[in-house]
Order: sequence, then structure tokens, then C-alpha cells
Amino acid sequence: MAVIRLRGTPLDPDAPEARRWLEDELTGPEYQAAKPSPFDVAMQAIRDWFVGLFDGATGLPGPLLTLLLVLLITAVVVVGLLVFGVPRLRRRRRSEVPLFDDHDLRDLDTLRRAATAAASAGDWPLAIEERFRALVRGLVEREVVTVHPGTTARTFADAAAVSFPDLAAELRDAAGGFDGVRYLGRAGSPDEYARVTDLERRVADARPAGRGDHEASAYDRHAVEAAR
Repeated sequence: MAVIRLRGTPLDPDAPEARRWLEDELTGPEYQAAKPSPFDVAMQAIRDWFVGLFDGATGLPGPLLTLLLVLLITAVVVVGLLVFGVPRLRRRRRSEVPLFDDHDLRDLDTLRRAATAAASAGDWPLAIEERFRALVRGLVEREVVTVHPGTTARTFADAAAVSFPDLAAELRDAAGGFDGVRYLGRAGSPDEYARVTDLERRVADARPAGRGDHEASAYDRHAVEAAR
């Protein structure tokens, strides 16, 4: 402990003088370093609260209560990961599913930007194609429709129609438009692009009729047709 100043100072100070000496002493660096950090204060408050839950109810020793507190915090972290982390991971994995056998792994936002850029350049075939891909990717990321190798635009439309029966005709028209500009060399048009863009946005805002994960595979086309 630091030596208290003695020059000309009585060893029997009055109360105000003693308080001032004590305050001066406690401002020393050795005392400041010993003060608990905000983290220490927070953890102690949490521990006190947790101990209070069992106060008078059990005779659990302190170490056991600390262990229970650690287990409780771990459980909260795990629940948080399950609620918030896993869905994001699943959406990311859904974005890794290629579309229409051409290894297209772009996510929804990227496809939307590509469609807008193509439309701005007046490239209507590419704009229509990219917007339809955005429609597909959006439902894949939402886990409304599942695509597999061999999935075609028409197969996707049939599967999506199960979840959005009111939009079934428009979904099939959009699939036909995609096939037309991609495989048949059709030029497309601004009006056609506007229709598929409007459809993509309405589907994105719509609530699926059933929460089942509908398959859109070339190998189960008959099952999809039977479900309609």
C-alpha cells in the first residue's frame, strides 16, 4: 500500500480529511487495475440471477450452479444457431443447385440484376431467360420447389403450379416463353419481359398453397401431373 503523506499532516485526521485520504489512495493505478471489468460485472449479474432462481429451493453448491449456467448459455447458443444459422445455410445450399443442366449456380439477386441489365441493353431474349431463371431460383431458395438434373422449364412450371394454382397458367406461359427464346430462337419482346417480371415478383410475394417441398424432376413428371 502507498505511504500516506505525513509532512505537516496530523496522524489523527478528522472525518473529511480521512475521506479525502482514502479517495486519493483508491485512485492509485494498482486499485484501478483491480476493478472488475464490465464483462466481469455482467457475468456476475447473470450468475447472481441464476443462483437466485434456486435460492431457498435447493442446496446446490456454487460450482454446480456455475456448471448449470454454462449449460444454459450453451443451450441458448445452440437454439440460436438452429433458428437463425441453419436456415441460412440451407438457403445457401439451395443456391448451389444448378438450373436446367447448364451449371448455373447464381443466386436470386444476381439473376435479377442480370435480367435488369439485359433489359436495359434491349437484349430481350436474354432478359426473359434471366428473369425466368430468377423465378425458378426464388422458389428453390424458399424450398417451395426442388429441381434435379433433367428438370425442364415446363416441369418446373408444373411443380410450381401445385403451390400456386391461381398462377398455373401464367407459370406455364412463362416456361413456354423461356423455351422459345432459349431453344427456338424467338426474339422476345418488352411486353413478354414485363409479363414474366411481374409474374416473378407476384410469386415472390405469394404464399404457397401447401408447404410441401414439390419435386420438379424429369423422372417424376407423372407424379407432379397426378397431384394437379
